[in-house]
Amino acid sequence: MDATTGRHVSTVQACRGFSYKHLTDPNLQKVSRIFYDAAAELLALLPDDPELTACLRKLREAKDCAVLLAAVEGVRTDG
Repeated sequence: MDATTGRHVSTVQACRGFSYKHLTDPNLQKVSRIFYDAAAELLALLPDDPELTACLRKLREAKDCAVLLAAVEGVRTDG
């Protein structure tokens, strides 16, 4: 994630796992990219702080849950 350049090591580590281009399924990429974009926007808005680190870790945890659900159940096509 390019937005981590020059950031505190804790912030950088919290951003691991937001990449999505390695996913071979376009639907999984679509779900994962939502969280990547949110993390990038938060990095643009907020300074390094333990709260930012916690925020990014929880966002990554939510991303993992969403991608797992999409992998197991698929994504909705009706909305």
